[in-house]
Amino acid sequence: MSNTLNSAEQPCDSNQQPCAAIELQLKPRVTDLGGFSVRRLLPTAKRKMVGPWIFFDEMGPAEFAAGSGIKVRPHPHIGIATVTYLFEGEILHRDSVGSLQAIRPGDINLMVAGRGITHSERERPEITQVDHRLHGLQLWLALPEQDEETKPSFHHYAADQIPQVDIEDVAVRVMIGSAYGVTSPVRQFSTTLYVEADLKKGQVLPLPEAKERAIYVAQGSLVAEGTELHTHTLTVFSDQAGITLQATSDCRIALIGGDPLGRRYIEWNFVSSIKERIEQAKADWRAGNFAKVVGDEVEFIPLPEDQGK
Repeated sequence: MSNTLNSAEQPCDSNQQPCAAIELQLKPRVTDLGGFSVRRLLPTAKRKMVGPWIFFDEMGPAEFAAGSGIKVRPHPHIGIATVTYLFEGEILHRDSVGSLQAIRPGDINLMVAGRGITHSERERPEITQVDHRLHGLQLWLALPEQDEETKPSFHHYAADQIPQVDIEDVAVRVMIGSAYGVTSPVRQFSTTLYVEADLKKGQVLPLPEAKERAIYVAQGSLVAEGTELHTHTLTVFSDQAGITLQATSDCRIALIGGDPLGRRYIEWNFVSSIKERIEQAKADWRAGNFAKVVGDEVEFIPLPEDQGK
C-alpha cells in the first residue's frame, strides 16, 4: 500500500509507569481514507524501527458496500520487502514482475522491492459486486545493505504453509522466522520475527526471545509484567528474558522483532541506507523509469509533491 500518511505517536492512556521490561508504548495515527481507516504505528519520531521492521499499518476493519472497495493505484517501492496479511477479506495484488495473486486470510504475500518494483492493490469483480469486509496488516521490512539493490521478486505463501503451534493452549502462528520450536518457510533477508496469536481471557503466553521485540494488540487487551497493553497499541519490549503476556480479555496480537539493521532513510514509498538513493528513486518515478504493473499500466500515484499539479 502506498505510504500516504504522516507518522505520529502518543503515550498510552494508562497512568501506570511501564516496567523495566517495556521501553515504549505507542498509539497510532488514524486516518480515514473514505470509509477505510488506517492505523499507523511505525515509523514514529520516537521509534523508527523494531528489528528490521520499518513500517506497520493496520487496515480496517472496514465494511464496503457493493460497487466500492480497495483501489490502490500503481506505485513504486525500493529497498524493502512488503508483507501483507489479512484477518478478513481479500486483496488482488499485481506488480511489475508479472505477479497476479489474490491474498486471503491466513496467507502471506511477500513482495521484495529491492532495486525497484511497482504494484497495485485492488479487488476482484466477484468481491466488489457484493457487500464485503476487509481487515489486515501491512508491514515493511528494511533490507540489509547488501540486499537493498537485489532483483525484485514476489512470493506467496498459502495459509496451510504457515506453521501453527499450541503454547499452553494458545494458538500461535509463526509467520516469519523461528519461535516456539518451529520455523516459517517465508523468505528472510536478516534475522526476523513475526508471530500472530489469539488468546482467550486468562490465557498466558511467554514471549520468544529476540534482540528487539514489539507487540501490537489488534483486538482485546493484555498485561505484561504488570503493565496494561491496550487495543491498537504497539508495545516495544526490552531484551529482558522471561517476559510473559496474560490476556485480560479475548485478544489477537501480532509480535514483530528481530536484529536491528542500522539507520534507514524513508520518504514516501522509498527506503534506503543512502539518502541520495531516495532522491534518485523519486526522479526515476517522476520520469516514468520504473517498470509498469503488468495488467494495470494506465493509472499511477504521483509523488506527493506532484499531486494536484
